[in-house]
Amino acid sequence: MSSVYDCQLLNLPKVKNRSGNLTAINNDIEVPFDIKRIYYLYDVPGGESRGGHSHKELQQLIVSASGSFDLVVDDGDIKRIFHLDRPYMGVYMPSGLWRELINFSSGAICLVLASLEYSEDDYIRDYEEFKQYKKL
Repeated sequence: MSSVYDCQLLNLPKVKNRSGNLTAINNDIEVPFDIKRIYYLYDVPGGESRGGHSHKELQQLIVSASGSFDLVVDDGDIKRIFHLDRPYMGVYMPSGLWRELINFSSGAICLVLASLEYSEDDYIRDYEEFKQYKKL
């Protein structure tokens, strides 16, 4: 089972140019999985949180494409907080961890690269159920 220490802050490649920078993310190079799904969260009202769930199999790379937010990662025993505010930094999250996204700045965009297509069966949405799952 994964722990919060299995999460990694990744410094993604940044191609600098005076007309603007570029970051490219490739399967099995910058992320340790094949990307099957990409989604992003935006227009999150101040004071709101997103996430509040765990995945049984899904792995993710979470990036602040714009603005900032905090990623709270929890393995049932320990919590760890990552502040994301650079589009060339991301957090690799293995499966089996609870996560919440909080403290969104105005205009923040959370980009998520996922290892699997959406499946409701992969989610654990109740924290007590998550803690029981971690004990198995």
